[in-house]
Amino acid sequence: MKRLFSVMLAGAMLACSLPGGWAEETAPGKISAASAVLMDGDTGRVLWERDSHTPRLIASTTKLMTALVALESGHSLEEVVTVAPEWAGVEGSSIYLRPGEEVTLETLLYGLLLRSGNDAALAVAGHCGGTVEQFVARMNEKARALGMADTGFANPNGLDAEGHRSSAYDMALLARACLENEELAKIAATRSITLGTRTFTNHNKLLWRYEGCVGLKTGYTEKAGRTLVSAARREGTTLICVTLNAPSDWADHTALLDWGFANYESRPLAEAGKVIGQLPVTGGLSPVCPVETGADLAAALAPGEAVQMACELTERVLAAPVSRGTQVGEAVYYVNSKELARVPLVTGQSVHGIEAPKGGFRLWRSVFKN
Repeated sequence: MKRLFSVMLAGAMLACSLPGGWAEETAPGKISAASAVLMDGDTGRVLWERDSHTPRLIASTTKLMTALVALESGHSLEEVVTVAPEWAGVEGSSIYLRPGEEVTLETLLYGLLLRSGNDAALAVAGHCGGTVEQFVARMNEKARALGMADTGFANPNGLDAEGHRSSAYDMALLARACLENEELAKIAATRSITLGTRTFTNHNKLLWRYEGCVGLKTGYTEKAGRTLVSAARREGTTLICVTLNAPSDWADHTALLDWGFANYESRPLAEAGKVIGQLPVTGGLSPVCPVETGADLAAALAPGEAVQMACELTERVLAAPVSRGTQVGEAVYYVNSKELARVPLVTGQSVHGIEAPKGGFRLWRSVFKN
């Protein structure tokens, strides 16, 4: 990394070893789930999986996407929602909305994620989407944006329906996005709350049973079986676990999370603002511009694992003026020859261009005449 970036071709790669982490993986024990995945919450790296890309029914874990789309819709939590008749009296779990009742969007979201209200899901979707159908279309758009290739939503509550399914891997991707949304993460981690005349207690027993659990959502239908998306955080390491059709889901998650924390440890790989090289600048007051990492990055690593970092540059030479924070490429991190994560590489300072003064030639003559 001591070599100047200016000697590298655009898009070329330079690798170096970074400190590794933890020992070779061992089996996490007997897992009941038909599909399961354990993922590093920081990077999205899969640490353990079983049939993780097979689309299956996901039941009420669907409501994570409902909440995420609603919170990204621009509607305020304080907005008052008037309950339409078609949103009330839905089968399955309910917060018992009444037609014509006025309730805040915040109350609906807590009822959605803690009590798993199917009626709350319809009310959230109808209010934030204009219609339930338009809201479901947004859910599918968000799924595509997150790279959830095995996923299709047909409703906002997770009741069994044609074309409504996802995979364990996709639901882990969704969980990562949910944890990045501060309001959603706050709601999903709430054990119990009273809003107005309603008290909601979270169905996720891991919030009480598992040290470090920070959510996220349970689900069940007869056809889907027991579904569960959970996350736990210990000493800077965040793990996400998803099981689909798991008769012993609480035990599965405990075993997988225990195994993950025992075998992996979060290690810092990149620090925002750290200079790692420089690029030449033409036409500038400075001949070079420092290049630095644009974000922090940590990863869960096992003992003996080595991380390689490669710099992929989009610029070979910069032309002044250069603004600080301009992206010039990416630092790409690999474990076991597989891509782990990417961090933007940005210019570390502004470089102003050289401007010749007006009448410069006459000035030089006047200065140096006899």
